[in-house]
Amino acid sequence: MWRYLKRLVIGKPLKTMDEGGQALTKFKALALLSSDALSSVAYGTEQITTVLITLSAAALMYQLYVAALVLVLLFAITMSYRQIIRAYPSGGGAYVVASTNWGRPAGLVAGGSLLVDYMLTVAVSVTSGTEAITSAVPALANYQVLIAVLIVIAIMALNLRGMRESASFLTFPVYFFIIMIIGMILWGIMNIASGNLTYHASAAVGAPVQGMTLVLFLRAFSSGSSSLTGVEAISNAVPNFKRPKRKNAANTLAIMSLVLAVFFGGITYLSYYLGIKPQADNTVLSQIATAVFGHGLFYYLLQLATALILAVAANTGFSAFPILAYNLAKDKFLPHAYMDRGDRLGYSNGIISLAVGAIALIFIFHGKTTLLIPLYAVGVFVPFTLSQSGMIVHWLRERGQWWWMKAAVNFLGALISLGLVVFLFLLHFGNVWPYLIVMPLLLYMFFRIHVHYKRVAAQLRVVAKEKAAIHDYDGATVIVLVSNVTRVTAQAVNYARSIGDYVIAMHVSFDENPEKEHKTAAEFKETFPDVRFVDIHSSYRSIATPTLRFCDVIAKRAAERNFSTTVLVPQFVPKKPWQNILHNQTSLRLRAVLNSRENIIVSTYNYHLKE
Repeated sequence: MWRYLKRLVIGKPLKTMDEGGQALTKFKALALLSSDALSSVAYGTEQITTVLITLSAAALMYQLYVAALVLVLLFAITMSYRQIIRAYPSGGGAYVVASTNWGRPAGLVAGGSLLVDYMLTVAVSVTSGTEAITSAVPALANYQVLIAVLIVIAIMALNLRGMRESASFLTFPVYFFIIMIIGMILWGIMNIASGNLTYHASAAVGAPVQGMTLVLFLRAFSSGSSSLTGVEAISNAVPNFKRPKRKNAANTLAIMSLVLAVFFGGITYLSYYLGIKPQADNTVLSQIATAVFGHGLFYYLLQLATALILAVAANTGFSAFPILAYNLAKDKFLPHAYMDRGDRLGYSNGIISLAVGAIALIFIFHGKTTLLIPLYAVGVFVPFTLSQSGMIVHWLRERGQWWWMKAAVNFLGALISLGLVVFLFLLHFGNVWPYLIVMPLLLYMFFRIHVHYKRVAAQLRVVAKEKAAIHDYDGATVIVLVSNVTRVTAQAVNYARSIGDYVIAMHVSFDENPEKEHKTAAEFKETFPDVRFVDIHSSYRSIATPTLRFCDVIAKRAAERNFSTTVLVPQFVPKKPWQNILHNQTSLRLRAVLNSRENIIVSTYNYHLKE
């Protein structure tokens, strides 16, 4: 049943040789990897105005200056990540750059930040999408968390089907959003030029605003910079592109950044010109669309496009998280399970882990986007700072043509990113303090995993100059666990006699039915008179504890004679897999307990039922 359900959800397995067919063109990569960055325009301007309106309506004029500074940072980050794509095409982005140029600890800070950030990407995108849905359909407001969780599960299932299918699915919502936003900006500017839209700004550009401070401006800037989240995703996913990978990835990043700059600048200008003020039950983008299109068909199409892209923006995290987890696992800082590909050639364990983490965040923050934005921004700008400053070190070491100009761009991006990190901690500490707890815990986990793998490798490694120590046994003791005398028991005992020099049958008896226990012992001795039968009496309903104690004693005695000790656990296998749930799993518990002993070999004898 599980196998059929799995095939229904994710499709039939792909051959390993089909991996090349999963590579992305620029057209599909833009849909798959830019949805997070492009969708952030739906709440980026709103975050700026939400901060500025706390002073006065006149202060909303400063959203233009904040937007200009955000666009400068976008330019610096875009140029920096284009350099990263060319210098480090293996993927991993900030993690690889920081590890190479600043050392492993800095790389792990960048990698850990991005792992958490991608979970936040999914949570923020999905909760923003549900807010857009509830803005258009207020009756669904009470089901916001449920809707968000269902969207995450749907996107997870889509990504488990493979990169090509998820990219094909995302093509419509992403390009539909692009068309609708371009249409809204162009139609709005045309109406402004023709005088059909009235100027409602609360203050003219450059007009003095009483009470305006640098701190408030920086708070607005740090909040508005959330629009730049997702820009780094393409540098993490370079291996997913068609050849030439570097060129296609760099060009896709440039296209995405240009579209993002036009959208963010255009929406912010319309917000200022129309005098839009943030409202609790109506997003800034929704208010702009109402002013430009009215409450007609195009308004609802824009709301639909916004909801779709905010919902699927989570897919950027699903595309980048598994590859980052793969790089960390390859360096032995995450479990090796993250290096395994699923049936559809995607890193399924990374996809599922991301979905679980995002759902947990949605429940913790009750589906409220505003609570997640500052923490989300910290997770982005810490890696930005480390990667861009790391590229300065890269250019100082590698030099090359125009290296100083490239380093200057990286310096500008690193300086602004570092300033943003400082501002976020100073001005939004109440929202970002969890980062100071989560990051040390992640680093501790990384190092503990790394130490484990190093110790395992040291213990398993065969030194070339030394002969591997091989233990020669003089004989073998086999203990067969017997519950009652059946075909399974009989064949298991026969098998034990074929491999063992000394065979013992062990049975655990209880007080409740002594006649049955005596009958079992008598029947066994009659069937196998040459095999020693040991009946261990237990006053409790535990089989595992007396079994383990007896096996320990036998193993100790066997070791004194230089015999190996094997415990044979007989079990029958039903013809239909679902029938396993109809039988107890005593053999599983016994094997789990016996596996704790290094001087005991645990083996299973399977008897397959025919009907």
